[in-house]
Amino acid sequence: MRELADLPEDVPVVFAERFNSGDASALAQVYEEAAVLVPEPGAPVTGAELGVANGRLQGLGVPISVRPRHVYRSGSLALLVVDWVIDGVGREGEVVHVEGTATDVARRGSDGRWRYVIDNPFGTLVLGEEPCPPGGSGS
Repeated sequence: MRELADLPEDVPVVFAERFNSGDASALAQVYEEAAVLVPEPGAPVTGAELGVANGRLQGLGVPISVRPRHVYRSGSLALLVVDWVIDGVGREGEVVHVEGTATDVARRGSDGRWRYVIDNPFGTLVLGEEPCPPGGSGS
């Protein structure tokens, strides 16, 4: 499995590889200890709830694909804008399609590795809009 990112633009790729491995503990390493995940607009989670939210998507058994669009870095902080999609057939034979454009913040740690501080996968949705649910239409 790929090491944690040496460059901020590699964080989404490391995330995707670890997500696709199905290993929840490997995925958790991509986040700082006090990181925030926003699984739906206006509803941030941290700690164990972050793992539960990621686990729901990992549990679908469908891989994620990522395409970093922009990376803006200032010292040890970086803003990432990343298009992503989870698209395929789930473990129960259901069609799964979830996609978004993330607005994420990553930070370089004392070990030189970059991790998510804020993971906002539906970052371009307007508050009150619903993300496309697993198995729903992406348009």
